[in-house]
Amino acid sequence: MSTEVLAIIISAIGVVLTITASLFAAGAWMVRRIDDRIDAVDEKLSTRIDAVSETLTARIDAVSGTLTDRIDAVSETLTTRIDAVAADVTDLKVAVARLEGPPRHLLTARR
Repeated sequence: MSTEVLAIIISAIGVVLTITASLFAAGAWMVRRIDDRIDAVDEKLSTRIDAVSETLTARIDAVSGTLTDRIDAVSETLTTRIDAVAADVTDLKVAVARLEGPPRHLLTARR
């Protein structure tokens, strides 16, 4: 092998190694940059999700309190109305029993 061929081979190996190292460094740089951007987006989304979660929790708690109050009011109203209907039904039963009782005789026959 001549010196020129040996120099060309060594130069080719050097060029291949340089290109390979450059591509590897560029890939590592891109991966690191993508990771940084993903971390930034993740932090931003986490902050927004936490804010929305707190807002919704507060709204649900407010609605829950209001609904509980309304349910209690409706329950009291219905209980009162059911008790009134029960009293009316009892009065009606007594009235019907008086109407359907045995007939009274004006004259009683004694033997």
